[in-house]
Amino acid sequence: MSGIGEGQRGRSLGRSAPLLGVLLVLLAGWFGWSAVQQWRQEANGQALEEARDQAVQGLQEAAAGQLKQLQQQLKNERVQQALQAGDAAAAALAVRESWTGVEQADVLTADLANAYADPAAFGYARLALLEAALAEGKPSLRVVRDGGGNRLGLAAPVQLGSLGPAVLYVRQPLLRLTSPLDQVSAPSTGFLGLRQGAHDLVAQGDSSLAESAEALARPVTGTPLRLVAAVPNVEPGPLGLGSLASAIVALLLAFIAVLLVVGRGRLPKTLPLPRRAAVAEADHGPTLSESLQMAPPPVAEASTTESAPPPPPPVPAEELAAGIFRAYDIRGVVGSQLTPKTAALIGQAIGTVALEQGLREVVIGRDGRLSGPELAAGLAEGLRRAGCAVIDIGLAPTPLVYYAAFHLRTGTCVAVTGSHNPPEYNGFKVVIGGETLSGDAITDLYQRIVEGRLVQAAEPGDYQQRDVSADYIQRIADDVQLDRPLKVVADAGNGVAGALAPQLLEAIGAEVIPLYCDVDGTFPNHHPDPSEPANLEDLVQTVKRFGADLGVAFDGDGDRLGVVTGEGRIIYADRLLMLFAADVLMRNPGAMVIYDVKCTGKLSDHVLRNGGSPLMWKTGHSLMKAKMRETDAELAGEMSGHFFFKERWFGFDDGLYAAARLLEILAQREETPDEVLGELPEMVATPELKVPVADGTPHALVAMLVAAAQSPDNPYVGGRLSTIDGLRVDFPDGWGLVRASNTTPVLVLRFEGNDEAALERIKALFRSQLQPVLGDTPLGF
Repeated sequence: MSGIGEGQRGRSLGRSAPLLGVLLVLLAGWFGWSAVQQWRQEANGQALEEARDQAVQGLQEAAAGQLKQLQQQLKNERVQQALQAGDAAAAALAVRESWTGVEQADVLTADLANAYADPAAFGYARLALLEAALAEGKPSLRVVRDGGGNRLGLAAPVQLGSLGPAVLYVRQPLLRLTSPLDQVSAPSTGFLGLRQGAHDLVAQGDSSLAESAEALARPVTGTPLRLVAAVPNVEPGPLGLGSLASAIVALLLAFIAVLLVVGRGRLPKTLPLPRRAAVAEADHGPTLSESLQMAPPPVAEASTTESAPPPPPPVPAEELAAGIFRAYDIRGVVGSQLTPKTAALIGQAIGTVALEQGLREVVIGRDGRLSGPELAAGLAEGLRRAGCAVIDIGLAPTPLVYYAAFHLRTGTCVAVTGSHNPPEYNGFKVVIGGETLSGDAITDLYQRIVEGRLVQAAEPGDYQQRDVSADYIQRIADDVQLDRPLKVVADAGNGVAGALAPQLLEAIGAEVIPLYCDVDGTFPNHHPDPSEPANLEDLVQTVKRFGADLGVAFDGDGDRLGVVTGEGRIIYADRLLMLFAADVLMRNPGAMVIYDVKCTGKLSDHVLRNGGSPLMWKTGHSLMKAKMRETDAELAGEMSGHFFFKERWFGFDDGLYAAARLLEILAQREETPDEVLGELPEMVATPELKVPVADGTPHALVAMLVAAAQSPDNPYVGGRLSTIDGLRVDFPDGWGLVRASNTTPVLVLRFEGNDEAALERIKALFRSQLQPVLGDTPLGF
C-alpha cells in the first residue's frame, strides 16, 4: 500500500509540473520586465545628469568668455580715452562698434539716478545687475528683461572722468550664453532647464517635471543662474525590489522552471521513494496540513515574549503635569513640569501615534534655549523606544523643522521650543502625517502616557543627524529674489532665528545688518517676542542709525515676524496681512484668506476689495493650519505675527519666509517701504494687552463674560457679538476683544476705533465688565 501511495504522489507531481513551470515562467517574466524598466529609467537618469553636467560646463565657459571680453573692452584704447574724458556717450559708442553683435551699451553714473527715476520701466533685473557690479567692484552677469525679451546683461564698474564712479552696461543676445544648451539633449522622459530665480529661461524635455527639478540642480559658477534637471522617479519592482534584485529573482524563477520541465521528462510513472525503517513506519507523525494547524511550540512562544519587551507601566497622573498639554502644543516650566524623563514619555507617545498611522521616520530640532539639548535627547530616546527612526537636525528654527519634514518626506516632526515664553519654559510643537496636533490630539498624548498605552519596540529605532539649513535657504532663494536691493536690520532677540535669518535675507538680495543674531538662551538683550512694542525699541533705533529701509524681528523659534519702517513706525501683523493678501489675490482671485479674532476690523473689507474671501477664526498656529486645510485657503495670519503661506510655500507658519515675501513685495514697488506700508488702512488701536490672572482661571473668566454678553441685559448694545474664541464685539466705529491665552495664564485684550473717542468708549465699556469679575487685578488700560 505504501508503494501505491508513493506512486500516486509521483504521478501527481509529474502532472502538476508543467502548470507550475508555466506559472514560474510568468513570474520570471514579470520580475525580468520590471528589471529592464528600472534599468531604462536609471539609464535615462544617468544620461540626463551627464547632459546637465556637460551643459553646466559649457554655460560656465560661455559666461566666463563674455566676462573676459567685457574686461578686454574696458582696456580698449578708444573706450579708455572716452571714459577719461568723462564722455559717457562716446565710451558706449566705442564699445558697440568694437564688440561685434552687441545690441546696446550704456555708461551710467553710480547714483543710477535715471534708472531709479522709473525703475519699473528701466527694469528691476537690469537695475539689480548694475547695483551688483557697483557693490562687488567687478564685472557681473545675469539675464535681464530688456529689448522686449530676455537678454544677456553684463555690467562693470568704471571711472567716468571728473564725474567719478560709473557703470558700463552691455546687452547681448541671450544665445551668446545659452548656445551650449543646443549641443546637449535631455531624454524625452526628463527635464532640463536654465533657471534664474523662479523663472525658466530655456527648457528641454517634459515640462511637467519642472517643479521637482531643483533636486538635481547645479549652479552655473560666476552667475546667478543654475541648471535644473528632473527625471520621473524610478518605480520599484514587485515587492519593492530594485533592478538588480528583480533580475536575480527572475533568473532564479526561470532556472527552477527549467528544472521542473526537464525533470518531468525523466520521472518514472511510479516514483520510487526510499522505504522507511520499521520504527519510522510505526510512527506516522502529523501530515503537513496537520502540522500547519498545530500551535507553535512553547519554545518559540517564549522567544517571542523575550524579544518584545512589555510596554511601560502607566504613569501616575500626579507625576505628569496635565497642564502642559495645551490647546495647540505642549509647554511648561523646565525642571518642575518638563524633564528629560517627561520628554522621553512624550516622545514614546508621539512615536506610538505615528506608527499607528504607518509613519516611522520623525524629524526633531530644537531652539536655542539652555534646556533644549537634554529635552531633545529625551525626546529622541522616547521616539526610538517606540521603534521610530529619528532624524535630528539639531539647532534649528521651528519653520526649518517643519520644512525638513517636507524635504525629507517624513511628514512627521517635533520642534523642541518654548517659542516666545520666558527662558525657564520649553515645550514641543508636534506634526504627525502633515497635521499639527491640537486640542484632543494633544490631550490624547497625555492619556496614553498615564494609561500606559505606549508601544515598546523590540529594538530601538535608528538615529541620524542631518543639516538641512542650506537646502531651506536655497529653496527660498530659488523662489524669491528682490528686484532691487533693500537695506534691512534683522533682530532675532538672541533666538534661534539668528542662526539663519541674515544668510537667508542676503541670499534673496537684501543688504542685512544683524542685531542680536548670536543665539543665547538667556536672551540677554530683550525678550524675543515681536508682538510686544517694548521689545522693538532697539530695532527702531538701529534702523534709524543705519538709514535702513526696514527692520524685521523674529520670536524665539522664528515662526513669527515683527516689522518696523525706516521711520521707526511699528507695522502690526494685521496690516502686514493686508499687504500679503493683496499680493496673493492678484494671482489667486477669489482665494480664502483667514485671520484671527485679534486682527483689525478693516482686514475683512480689504480682502473683499481685493477680490478675496475673508474668514475670521480662532487664535493658535495649529488651529489656523487646520482651518486652512479645511477651507483650502491660500493665506492666513495672526495678530501675533504668525503668517501661513500655502501659495508658493507649504502652509506652515514661517517668520523667515514671511520676511522674504515682504521684502519681495516692497522691492517690486517704486515707492519707499515707508510709503507702501503707509498706504495700508489704519485705525486707532491698542497692541495686544495682557492681564495676568490665576493659573487655570482664564477660560472660566471669559466664559462668565460671554454669558453676561448673551444675557437679556446685554451691556454691548449695538454691537455684533462673536464668541468663536473669547468675546469680540464689533461696533460701527470700532471693536473690542477679550480672550483666554492658551499658552500662559493671562487674558488677552485688544481694542480699535475709528478715532480716539471711539476707542476710549469701547475700552471703558469692556473695563466696566471686566473689573467686577477680576476684582482688584489691575487691567492696565
